Amino acid sequence: MYEEPYKWVEAVGNRRQYLDEQFKQGSPVVALAYDAGILLVSVSKGTPKLYEVYDRLALGGMGHPADLEKLRFNLLEMAHVEGFNRSPSDVTGGRMVKYGIAPVIKQAFEEVFKAPFIVKLLLAELGHKAGKDSFLVINYDGTFEEGSSCAVLAASKSVEQGMVAYVRREAPAVPSLEQAFSIALRTWALGDRLQRKAGEESSEGNPAAGTPEDTEAVSLFAHLRDRVAEKTVECALLDRHLSGSSKYRALASDEIGRLLPKDLKITLS
Repeated sequence: MYEEPYKWVEAVGNRRQYLDEQFKQGSPVVALAYDAGILLVSVSKGTPKLYEVYDRLALGGMGHPADLEKLRFNLLEMAHVEGFNRSPSDVTGGRMVKYGIAPVIKQAFEEVFKAPFIVKLLLAELGHKAGKDSFLVINYDGTFEEGSSCAVLAASKSVEQGMVAYVRREAPAVPSLEQAFSIALRTWALGDRLQRKAGEESSEGNPAAGTPEDTEAVSLFAHLRDRVAEKTVECALLDRHLSGSSKYRALASDEIGRLLPKDLKITLS
């Protein structure tokens, strides 16, 4: 009888190790506030990673496509029921996460006789004024963190810390869309590179800030060119200036092509 709690703790620890392994080859997601709203960027291979949730809410995810789709549907249903029963202004990222999706993910993680969700989520909410945007990152165990200017998803906490540090160092106070896009691409490349470094995942508690070579723009663009072959650069906006209630807009390949930095030569699929 007294061994049961210890068995549960051991089972949860094993589950963390298993889930950490699943994300090592995942594609990072970057969300960044710019002068007219929020930019979300990722690189995918066939399966989308960026979605609209509600009028001013966008979702980014990494992990198993089936789990991501299930949780996306839960968020969509939750948001529209909330908007119908209350009002659209009550559909906020905080409510969706704190009272909705985070408890569901936590319960699935802690029920050790059932499969957990192999997924990490990033929820971006467009504020009504510049500087009022918000970001929430939900981990596979249901824990979440809030931010105000940027957020990322990556394989490990150390890689995420390195990516966020890079954004804060490189981004001006109010970046334009072109500046934000260039920074987001470089941040994605940095995260992807750090994930693949030998021994990076085992460096517990050490932020993956990277070496000077890691964070050099030319080097990051070179890594990006290598990694996007046969893949798709995804880009979506929450645009404060869009007319109508929905502020979400996915960018087409030609629009992304026009935003690409001049020193980055890649072919978009």
